[in-house]
Amino acid sequence: MEISVKNGLIFDWARAGPHTTSWPAHVMLDDETLRDGLQSPSVTDPPVAAKVEILHLMENLGIETVDVGLPGAGARQREGVLALCREISARRMRIRANCAARTMMVDIRPIAEASQLTGVPIEAALFIGSSPIRQYAEEWTLEQILRHTREAIRFAVKEGLEVMYVTEDTVRSSPEHLRILFAEAIQAGAKRLCLCDTCGAATPEAVWNLVSWVKKFLAEAGADLGIDWHGHRDRGLDLANTLAAIEAGASRVHGTALGIGERVGNTPMEQLLVNLNLLGMRHDDLSSLQKYVDSVSAATCVPVPVNTPVIGRDAFRTATGVHAAAIIKAQKKGDRWLTDYVYSGVPASLIGRNQEIEIGPMSGSSNVIFYLSQRGIVASHELIQAVLLVAKESNRILQEPEILAIVRRFESVTS
Repeated sequence: MEISVKNGLIFDWARAGPHTTSWPAHVMLDDETLRDGLQSPSVTDPPVAAKVEILHLMENLGIETVDVGLPGAGARQREGVLALCREISARRMRIRANCAARTMMVDIRPIAEASQLTGVPIEAALFIGSSPIRQYAEEWTLEQILRHTREAIRFAVKEGLEVMYVTEDTVRSSPEHLRILFAEAIQAGAKRLCLCDTCGAATPEAVWNLVSWVKKFLAEAGADLGIDWHGHRDRGLDLANTLAAIEAGASRVHGTALGIGERVGNTPMEQLLVNLNLLGMRHDDLSSLQKYVDSVSAATCVPVPVNTPVIGRDAFRTATGVHAAAIIKAQKKGDRWLTDYVYSGVPASLIGRNQEIEIGPMSGSSNVIFYLSQRGIVASHELIQAVLLVAKESNRILQEPEILAIVRRFESVTS
């Protein structure tokens, strides 16, 4: 922890009350950008070359596993899976592959074939709906779900695949049904259980209760299986739910770049990475995080909203006088940590960015002095007032050409 924090410059309420959390030393990440992320109705499925570039950016960020696709969905998806697995093999990448599949042989067989063709171990993420509402709509019985679960997992294991058993809509499933399904999955040879908030319906309390229940169930069953968490963001509780899952015992959590995915999407991977690093659960080099998100944005044709946390254009940008003055004073102290934190909850330097100060209608002299000095322009009192006069009459941030035009006009008058 930084010395400035120890000296009391930031008071941490997370450690000062009756509700405190003991975070695990490490949490693994599974990147679903190239599978679940591409289920968004508004994305473009990128060409293979773009997917390979994104794969390498995931590797650079320290992400442990990546869903390389659902090869049973068709030839295009199959070719993408093969290309990504071949890249992992050829470059001897650390990141490990998994593939999604329904609990059906027609989906599992292409995963086994891809593993055999490329020599890359692939984890099979076998999913089936488990909630009563899904059973009712699909006209499934619990016995049918059990049979599909048993046959699919056994087949995958026989084909040499490790299995993550994924219960869709887990958060709306009863403990009675989950107990039966999980026991069957364990007996059939699954290595991990993935708990899903498929519809983005859960609250943090529900997630904590569910994961805690599953952890206790596994302990009582004497089963050493990993617990995954896969959340969606329909209620905007995705990140909070993921942190609740980690607190309760999930050892791997899922996300996608920019949060793209089915309907309004999944937990954003960039927010997961930053928060887990700030909370001490990971120690990644996040200098390529912006490039990762920008590459996914370009490849999928999904723009990055300017106010997106961490990676949006405005994440570390201010034009407000009070904010700018505090940042400038921090910079004058020569303390990068202070500059990063005095008006920000996320240090810009963590992802290779800087605090930015603009000039607009809410700006003061500090903004203008800083802006001009950064460009090697001497900021006289008269020039500062000339720039502020225009800024105060504007309804937006002044662009650089506008500010430089004011400088030129001022210089021509005073020369």
